[in-house]
Amino acid sequence: MTELIVIRHGETDWNVEGRFQGHIDVPLNARGLRQAARMAERLAAERVDVFYCSDLLRTRQTAEPAALKLELPAAPNAGLREQHMGILEGMSFPEVQAQHPEVLAAWLLHDADYALPGGESARSFHARVIGAVLALASRHPGQTLAVVTHGGVLDMLYRTANALPLHGPRECPIPNAGLNRLRVRGERIEVLTWADDAHLEGIA
Repeated sequence: MTELIVIRHGETDWNVEGRFQGHIDVPLNARGLRQAARMAERLAAERVDVFYCSDLLRTRQTAEPAALKLELPAAPNAGLREQHMGILEGMSFPEVQAQHPEVLAAWLLHDADYALPGGESARSFHARVIGAVLALASRHPGQTLAVVTHGGVLDMLYRTANALPLHGPRECPIPNAGLNRLRVRGERIEVLTWADDAHLEGIA
């Protein structure tokens, strides 16, 4: 059995603008940096044996303050990256509507096997994420892992833990810099608590 504290990265300007981020390296904005600092204070009160993060900039920046407080390096892992959104990366929703209306219409059907041009389908993304998380859990039995990752990754974990289908829109809240506690037993993933962002109260 392995316990995970899985955290979405802090806010970026592209989150605010509604841009598709995917694999593009987008930095945290000022609010995201404040969220990361507050999350570090919260995580410092937890037992954490090992620290991982996605290898993208926004997760590494989110992990940095907590790594200092925990005195644990946050090891980057490409398997924890966000879903690759192909030709839509860097674009806002209105831009996609104007430039790629047929692609957007197909994507909005939420077909688990549909891959945006140059991107990943939900099914292949899910396989990558679950494979990465189960491998980490298997590597650290009996330990507690902190993992800083992305909203899409958390969505895949939530769907798996709750036996939800891969098709269809997201059904769970995933706040920036929120804490989500999971337990892994073999290949079974359980949610203990979800979307805990009490430590972010009052951040402007």
